[in-house]
Amino acid sequence: MKRIVFFIILVFPLIIFAQQDKAALEKEARQLVREGNELYNQLKFVDAEAKYKKALEKNPAYEIANYNLGNALAQQNRNKEAIERYQMLAKTTKDKMTLASAMHNIGNVNFQEKKYQEAVDAYKNSLRVNPKDDETRYNLALAQMMLKDQQQNQDQNQDNKDNKDNKDDQKDQDKKDQENKDDKNQDNKEDDKENNEDEKKDDDKKNDKDKKDKPEDKKDDKKQQKKPQPGKLSPEQIKQLLEAMNNEEKKTQEKMNAKKERGKKIKQEKDW
Repeated sequence: MKRIVFFIILVFPLIIFAQQDKAALEKEARQLVREGNELYNQLKFVDAEAKYKKALEKNPAYEIANYNLGNALAQQNRNKEAIERYQMLAKTTKDKMTLASAMHNIGNVNFQEKKYQEAVDAYKNSLRVNPKDDETRYNLALAQMMLKDQQQNQDQNQDNKDNKDNKDDQKDQDKKDQENKDDKNQDNKEDDKENNEDEKKDDDKKNDKDKKDKPEDKKDDKKQQKKPQPGKLSPEQIKQLLEAMNNEEKKTQEKMNAKKERGKKIKQEKDW
């Protein structure tokens, strides 16, 4: 029993001193937060951040210091750090109004970064805790409207991208088709060239043969000229025929004359 009393006597003063130190630290933390708030209102957000951090060094569980630190970070556009502070506060606080305010601010930061789906979710969480907050309800409606527009723009951009991809694919296909066509035309040109060369060779050979055969053709032509054509008489034949006709006519005339002499009544003197 004496040992127990002695233990109590030794520990009790330590508890008192610890409570006094904690109270002193909390008091210093509150003072630092007030100083930080004054700097925040003067738009000196970096200096206010420093005060809030010092306050948290004195009292790490000081929710107001955490919340205000998140606000100072958000005012510096250090949104990721600000959200981390708000989320940490939302997980540890037991005060509903503090939780609602933290979720509201998470929504505001996401809205600022155009992360409208995250903003909508945060505002809804805030309203679940504090349904009477008209400002949060207004922000939710605005975030939902912006989300809808964003989704429509994304769908349109996707359609435009798909159309562009299709056009690019068609362009590539047309290019390939044109290249194939050009290759085919080139092949045809080469084939035509070869064919023309072959035809030229054949023509040259034919011309050479014609040249060789030409003297004989001339002889044949002369023979053909000398050879009387059917139904026609050569000049020599006509001459011969005329001479023959003249001779024949002459003979005929002579015969006619001879007949006339024989038929003529000749006065004959009697030899008596």
